[in-house]
This record gives sequence, structure tokens and C-alpha cells, in this order.
Amino acid sequence: MSSQHTNKKNDLFVKKSNEKDLDRLTPREIVAELDKYIVGQKKAKRAVAVALRNRIRRLKLESDIREDIAPKNILMIGPTGVGKTEIARRLAKLAGSPFIKVEATKYTEVGYVGRDVESMIRDLMAAGIQMVKQEMQESVTVEAEKRAEEALLDLLLPGTGKKRKEPKPQPQPVVRPMGTFSIPDMNGGAGPSLMGAAIQVGIPSLFRNAQDNAGTASEEVEDQEAKDTAPEDQAQEERASGKDASTREKFRTMLREGKLEDKIVEITVTQNPQFPTFEMMGGSLEDLESSLSGIAGFFGGGKKKKLLTVSRAREILKAEESEKLIDRDRVSDEARQRVEETGIVFIDEIDKIAVKGERGGGGPDVSREGVQRDILPIVEGATVNTKWGPVNTDHILFVAAGAFNVSKPSDLIPELQGRFPLRVELDSLGKEDFLRILTEPKNALTKQYMDLLATEQVDINFTPDAIERLAALAAEVNSRLENIGARRLHTIMEALLEELSFEAPDIAPAKISITETYVNEKLTDLVMDHDLGRYIL
Repeated sequence: MSSQHTNKKNDLFVKKSNEKDLDRLTPREIVAELDKYIVGQKKAKRAVAVALRNRIRRLKLESDIREDIAPKNILMIGPTGVGKTEIARRLAKLAGSPFIKVEATKYTEVGYVGRDVESMIRDLMAAGIQMVKQEMQESVTVEAEKRAEEALLDLLLPGTGKKRKEPKPQPQPVVRPMGTFSIPDMNGGAGPSLMGAAIQVGIPSLFRNAQDNAGTASEEVEDQEAKDTAPEDQAQEERASGKDASTREKFRTMLREGKLEDKIVEITVTQNPQFPTFEMMGGSLEDLESSLSGIAGFFGGGKKKKLLTVSRAREILKAEESEKLIDRDRVSDEARQRVEETGIVFIDEIDKIAVKGERGGGGPDVSREGVQRDILPIVEGATVNTKWGPVNTDHILFVAAGAFNVSKPSDLIPELQGRFPLRVELDSLGKEDFLRILTEPKNALTKQYMDLLATEQVDINFTPDAIERLAALAAEVNSRLENIGARRLHTIMEALLEELSFEAPDIAPAKISITETYVNEKLTDLVMDHDLGRYIL
């Protein structure tokens, strides 16, 4: 029954997926999208594109076949700064998949200081919950804004939003039980007797005594007076209600026009209890925090009154109304399905837990090999308990990466090696690659610095000769010092524009051209001084 229920959920997830969007992500289109942000590394891009496309193909299969197809996990091998993490992050963003990046060195086996390996799945589930919740909140934005506006009007005009009291219902005749009666059989008493119940419905006024008549007369006079005054009271209520409605609409107009943004209102906000963060080895810390939060909420410690401006109060009220409008059970179910079907876990620095040389040595190798054995069942497929329910890892895509400049992929335990069948070697970056990185991507470094300084009314532009010189310097420093890939460009650009960034507010407005001569003046001496360049660059 449980497997059939899971299959039905997966089928529902597939139906919800937009087939046009899925078909749009062909391997060629995926590589083209990655090319907008990452230079080179065609082999790695093709590998992740095929892996993503296979997941899309799997979602279109029947449930019985789909369950048997496991994802082909990827092992990326290459020096730091060549785009391993960026490829995985952009791939997840492109596919709309829950994504989490973890470092293998943070995890250790039980008994050593570190995190439990199952926490990576709990972190992935938390990312999926946040993603689905944000999507659902966007779908109810209009209704949340309406409710937040009404709540603000209630704060600005107390009492105007209350509904009129309904008139009390007229008293109905009182029905009182009097007891039961029995009528025996009239034909000798052999047959069944008739049973019944006597009830009292009101009291006829004909049989009331004088005192009752006097009381009734008094009540009739009061009823008549109430009937006579009712139209007048109703008219006053209608006039007051009309006046309040008119005032409320005036305030609504002022609120929408932004004339009340700085007005102070008092609102009651719900505060989530904060607990000190600590690690628990081998257990589910998230479940403990959830239980503590529930206990704090049970004792009513989460409410607090605050004086805020209308603009700030609107944001808080809108967030609270959005929380009320979305179904938390639906959020957790949708997030769990999305994590299990399309989740991506990027495990960085996996080479740091590889055991070099012969196995069985002491020292840190014991913990490193233990981490591999703990990661193995997660990658193979297991069920991890989270505070949102159990999560199955059978179809989560794992992408591992490492420089492997000291160890080799063969130093990993054989079982873990077999769980990463796709291996891709990323190339080191040279001058031509740096030249493209500085100009081609949508978020190129030169464009970033131009936009940053433009906020200070300082317009800078880089000449082609200057960009080529920057690329050559970065390649030269990488070859002479430690090769840190494209990250070297960040240090070069910061050293180049440090003085200009400091003086920008004082010299604005200004237009400055970054030429090859400017680059040589700022950087050549720094690059040539090996001792100084080692620390600064």
C-alpha cells in the first residue's frame, strides 16, 4: 500500500510539471544557458546537461519503470576556481530544483566532532520548503495585500470594521418533558402495550392566573415599547455605519496613495522562539528544536506588541496573512516530492576525506574513511527522518567535486567510487579563459565594477588593451604562485581599483578610462615584487 501511495504521489507530481518547460531544457539549451555564466569546461557542461535531461526523461515514464531508474551521480575533478560549484548551482537554478552545497570536511562519523551526514538531506529539505513556500506566497499576494489593508484600516480606525450586531432571536415556545405513559392491551392484556411520552408546550393564556396575566401585560408593554424604539435605534445605527464607512473609504484612499506611510500604529506580532544553536551527534536536532518551539508556543510566549510605521506594519501583516493563506501540509508534501524527484546535493572537497596510500592507518585517516562509509548509504538510497516527514534519497542527484591534487579518486573507498559513475575532469584556466571571463558572462567582473562605481556618479570603462593585460597578469600570478583559477581575477581587480573605489565619493561626477598604462601603474610593481605579491595577490 505504501509503494502504491508513493507512486500515486509521484504521478501527481509529474502531472503538475509543465511539459513545455521540461521539453525546453534540451541538453543543447542547457549548455547554452550555462555558457552565459561559465566560460569553457565543455565536458562538465555536457555531463550535467545529460544528467538533467535524463531526470526529465525519467519523469515522463510510467511509475513502475520510473522507480527502477537511478540518477547517474557525477564526480568533478579539477583545481579550485574553475567553475565546479558554479556549474552545479546554475544547473539547479535553471531546473528549479532544490539545491544545497555542503563540504565533506564538515562531516565525521559518529564519535568524532562534526555534523551528522544525514543533516545534508535535512538542509536540502529545508531549502525545498523555503522554495515551495515562496512560490505559494507569490500566488496569494493579491489576497494577502487586501487582508493586510483591511487590518491596517482596523488599526487606524478602531471599531469601523466591526459588523453590526444581529437582533436577538424571538423566544420560541418552551417544550418540557412531563414523563411517560402506558396503555395496556384492551383484549385481555396478552398483547403489547402502547408506550408514549407526555410533553408540555407553553401554557395557554386562558388558564393563567391573575398574577400571570399581570406579568404578561407588563411584558407586552415592554415589547411594544421596544418595537416602537427599534426603528429609531436602527436608523441611528445606519447613519453611524454610513459615516464610519465613508471615513474608512477616505482612509483607504489615503492609504493607497501613500499619505499614511509614516503614521505610527500598534500591532501584535508573533515571535518565533530563538534557541542557542548547537550540534547533536547522531540525532535529529531539527526535531528537538521543533518540539521546543511548540512548547514555547503552548505557553503563549510568542506574542508581542510593537509600535511601527504603517509601511513597516504593512510588510509584517502581509507576511502573516500569506502564512495563513497557504496550507502548510501542502507545502511540506510538495517540497518533499520536489526534493525526492529533482533535488541536487553538491558535495565539495570530497578529496579531503580520501585516504591516501594503504588503508588501515591510524590518525585522521580513521575519521576520513568513516565519513565515506557514512555518506555511502545516503548516496546509495536511504530514508532520512526530518521534521517535515521522511525523505527518500533514491533519486536525489549527488554531484561531488574535488581538486585531487594530493589524493586521487581511486583513494576513495570502492563502494563510494561506484556510486559516482560519471567522472569529468575540468581544465585549468589560462589567459584566453580569463579574457573571456572578464567580458563575456552576464555577470562579468568588469560590468560589476562599472555598475558599482556608477552609483557614485563615477563612470569607468575598460579598454580592450587593459582587459588583455589584466588577463595576462592573472595567468602569470597563477603560474608563479598557487593556482586558484578565476578567483585570482578578484584579487587583481580589487588591487587595481582600490584607490579609485576609496576616492569615488570625493571626485564624483567623473569619467575615467582604465587603460593598459593605468593597469601597469597600479599592478606591475606589485606583480614583480614576489614577496609582496605572495601576500596581496
